[in-house]
Amino acid sequence: MDVRRKYKQMSPEEAAKRAISLFDKGLHCSQAVFQACSEVYGMHEPQVIRALAPFGGGMGSSGGICGALPGALAFMGLIMGKAGQGQRDHRSLWKSSSNMVRAFKEITAIYGGPNCSDVARVDWTDPKQIRRFRKSPDSRRRECRRVIEETTRQLVEIVNGIKGL
Repeated sequence: MDVRRKYKQMSPEEAAKRAISLFDKGLHCSQAVFQACSEVYGMHEPQVIRALAPFGGGMGSSGGICGALPGALAFMGLIMGKAGQGQRDHRSLWKSSSNMVRAFKEITAIYGGPNCSDVARVDWTDPKQIRRFRKSPDSRRRECRRVIEETTRQLVEIVNGIKGL
């Protein structure tokens, strides 16, 4: 089944709000961005959601690149990537992906970079810091929410602008 044929425009604000809701309910940043955007297709991809789990905490809790970006790129791959040999990616996949990476760098520039360690500033190996991040209202979780919201909004704007999708 080609999911691209089922695509319909969705509001960037609607998708961003949904991503925040999913994050607040326990999904990692990568999973929240991907799931909020994939819902436009009426799809639930539990295998992809599970596959995106290790991107939380900045690529395997290393503090590396924020998982919101891999979640966004995974969504682009879902709707524009080839599904096997002999198939082709949508002609806009690479340009759109590059635009998403560029937008993400702009979104995270105020934190000093695109890494989880820049945004969340949590040592994911320290249970006390993790607990504080998840439970304290003044933790940097609000910064993560902003990155997820803006990433989702940008992703939907980029995808909505693709002709022939």
